[in-house]
Amino acid sequence: QVQLVESGGGLVQAGGSLRLSCAASGRTFVASHYTMGWFRQAPGKEREFVAAFVWSDGSTAYTNSLKGRFTISRDNAKTTVYLQMNSLKPEDTAVYYCAAIIGNVFGILHDYLMNYWGKGTLVTVSS
Repeated sequence: QVQLVESGGGLVQAGGSLRLSCAASGRTFVASHYTMGWFRQAPGKEREFVAAFVWSDGSTAYTNSLKGRFTISRDNAKTTVYLQMNSLKPEDTAVYYCAAIIGNVFGILHDYLMNYWGKGTLVTVSS
C-alpha cells in the first residue's frame, strides 16, 4: 500500500501564501511509476481537481481557474510533492487532498480514477 500524508495547511489571510506538502511512502512506491495530484473540497461542494504532476518527466497540469496562483512541484530525494499557493482568496478555503494514480497520466486528473489518497489538510483563508 502507498501512504500519502499532507501537511502545511492552516489559517492564512487573504492575499497570503501557503505551501502544502505531500509525503509519499510505501514498500511498493516508486515515484516514477505514479502521477501525483492535488484536489480540494470546500464545505458543501464537490471535490475539485487542482493540479497534477507526472513524476517521470515533470509535466504538470492545472485547473484553468487556478493557473498563475498555484504551482505544483516535487522533491525527488524526499519523495514529496508540493503545492505552492499564492494570492490566496477566501474561496480557496477547503480541505486539500493529495492523491496518486499508477502510471503516467497527462492532463487533468479525475478524482474517481485515483488509486491512493491522503487524509487531507485544511486550508482556511480569512478575509
